[in-house]
Amino acid sequence: MRPRLFGATASVAALGILGSLVTACGSSGSDGGTTLRLVAAEYGDSPATSSKTYWDKLTAAFTAVHPDKKVEVTLYPWADVDREVARMVKEDNAPDVALMGAYSDFAAQGRLYSASELLSVRAEANFLPPLAEAGSVGNTLYGLPFVASSRLLFYNEELFDKAGAKPPKTWSDLKSAAKALKKEGVLYPYALPLGPEEAHAEALIWELSNGGGYTDISGGYSIASPRNTQTFRWIKDNLVVPALTGPVPPAELNRQDAFAAFLRGEVGMVNGYPSLLHEARARGMKVGTLSMPVSDTLTDGDTPPTAGVADWMMAFKHDDNRELVRSFLDFVYEDKNLIEFAGRYHLLPSTVSATQASKDAGADPSAEQFLIALRGAQLYPVNEPSWLQVSNTIKRNIGKAVAPSADPQAVLEDIAQQAQDITTQR
Repeated sequence: MRPRLFGATASVAALGILGSLVTACGSSGSDGGTTLRLVAAEYGDSPATSSKTYWDKLTAAFTAVHPDKKVEVTLYPWADVDREVARMVKEDNAPDVALMGAYSDFAAQGRLYSASELLSVRAEANFLPPLAEAGSVGNTLYGLPFVASSRLLFYNEELFDKAGAKPPKTWSDLKSAAKALKKEGVLYPYALPLGPEEAHAEALIWELSNGGGYTDISGGYSIASPRNTQTFRWIKDNLVVPALTGPVPPAELNRQDAFAAFLRGEVGMVNGYPSLLHEARARGMKVGTLSMPVSDTLTDGDTPPTAGVADWMMAFKHDDNRELVRSFLDFVYEDKNLIEFAGRYHLLPSTVSATQASKDAGADPSAEQFLIALRGAQLYPVNEPSWLQVSNTIKRNIGKAVAPSADPQAVLEDIAQQAQDITTQR
C-alpha cells in the first residue's frame, strides 16, 4: 500500500522483532557523517521471515568493506512505517535513508536527494523503465525502486475442473466461472478484497481491465470517471449481488484474509502476486495464472496494462551525509544483495542487471510471468505528492461502492471530492 508488497502482521510486533535493530551507535548528524540511519518496512510475517536477518547480514558486510562507517536500522510494520517516517521528518529528525511505500511528498518538500546526486549515470539507467518512470517527479528520479511485483489472476485448477469452469478471458467469462464454482459449493468463487488493508490495489486491477484507472492522460485524478463508475457498477450487479464473492462483504475482506482462504482451498479466483503462488505450490496446490480478464465493452485487440507495485528507497538530505548515503546505496543495489532480498520474499528485483542475473541463476522460474507483466504495468500515481493521503482515502472507502444498497457513482464521486480537497490543500 501505500503500494504494499508483503505486509507484516500485527503478530510480528507482538513477537517483539520490530523496533530498533542497531549495528552501531550514533547518528549521521552527530559524528561527522560516519553512521547511517535507515528506517525500513518489515516484509516478514514471523520471526523466521523477519527482514532483520537480511539487514543484519547486509550491514555487517557493508561495515566490513567500510570499517569507518556504521549503520543503524529500525524496522516498522507496513501499517506504521509511512506514518513514522512522516513524524520523523516533521520533527526534523529524518533518517538518512528510508524504505517505504511513498516518496513524492518528501520530494515536493525538497528534502530528498535526486538519484543523479547519488548514483552514477549507469546505475540510474539500470532501473526497470516502468519503475523509474513511477519514481520520477517531472524528469527527476527521487524514489529509487527497490523491489516490485505485478498482479495476475490466480485460479484453483482443481476447483475449476470439478466445476467444469474454464479460465476466464473476459468479465462475462469470470462471472460464468464464478457461478459454476458457487454451484459446486466453493465458499469464495471470486475473492474480492476491498477491505482497508489493500483495497486500492484490487480496485486498480479492475479499473485497468476496463480502460480506466486512478489518473487521466494529463496525470490528474479521474477516480469517478465513467469507465470506473461502469466498473464498480458491473462488479456490484454481477458478482456481489448474486453472492459470488463469498460470505464476507468485500469492504470487510482484507487481502491477507483472501490469500489465507485461497491457501485453504476455499477460493476459486483471486488476484495475487509471486509470493502467494510460491506458497500455494509449496503446499501442493494446482494453481493457474492469467492476466486479469477484460471488460466485454473493450474493443478486440485492446490489452489493458497489468497493475504493478513497487517499494521505494529514498535518501534524505543532511549535512555531511551525501557520501555516506552514496556508498551505502551502491552496496544495497549490488546485484547479489538485491537478488537476495527479492528472492527472500519472492518479489522482483528493480534493476535490469539483477533481473538478468536472477534469470541466469535459475532463481524462481515462475517469476518470469510476473516480470513480463511488470514490463507493461501501470503503477499507482506515487509521483503525485498527495497520493499517500489519497490512497488512504481510497482504501477506507472504495469497498462501499459495491455494497448491494450502494450507488457506485455517488461513492466514487465522494472519494474524488476528498482527493481534490487533499490535493488543493497541499
